[in-house]
Amino acid sequence: MTDINKVIDDMPLEVYERLVSAVELGKWEDGSPLTAEQKESTLQVVMLYQARRLDQHEHFTIASGGELNQLSKAQLKKQFKGETIAEFKQEDL
Repeated sequence: MTDINKVIDDMPLEVYERLVSAVELGKWEDGSPLTAEQKESTLQVVMLYQARRLDQHEHFTIASGGELNQLSKAQLKKQFKGETIAEFKQEDL
């Protein structure tokens, strides 16, 4: 049986990114859909990778140690202060 810790430790960043994409899109690179079981297990691997290998501080990401980063409304406002998210011209509306 494969040790999941070894898999995570040896996993290249490119593989992690492909797994993230598969979970986000609900399909593999070849276009075939993930089964419910595949999506669940792939998401678990992604979360383990984030917890063990990435130092993330963004909202709703997995921090080291496996904790979920949840920023307060004030922290999110500060993070995005002065940053334009989207702009529309009046005639576009």
